[in-house]
Amino acid sequence: MKTVEICVYGAEILCPSCVNLPSAKETYEWLEAALKRKYKEQHFKIAYVDIHEPPNDPEKKEFAEKILEDEYFYPLVVIEGNVVGEGNPRLKRIYEEFDKYGYVSTTP
Repeated sequence: MKTVEICVYGAEILCPSCVNLPSAKETYEWLEAALKRKYKEQHFKIAYVDIHEPPNDPEKKEFAEKILEDEYFYPLVVIEGNVVGEGNPRLKRIYEEFDKYGYVSTTP
């Protein structure tokens, strides 16, 4: 099974339309905990990407630029290059994407 990469894009400053929602960093931490709980012993990579200082990776830079140009809201959740959530991502949608890659829930 392929090790899936999840990226959570965001910034220290809350998105203007996300005032009552968790920060991107909090979303990243919450998502990491939820995925580790649901998919125990199944490996995946999860990264937080600061949109103001993206790593030297063309795809990550492109997503960061699109957020800065207001094409997407943050926090933006991307799995293997596919946008699966923005602003207030939903676990159900993220789990559905994981299922496509062969991950199996270890919780009832």
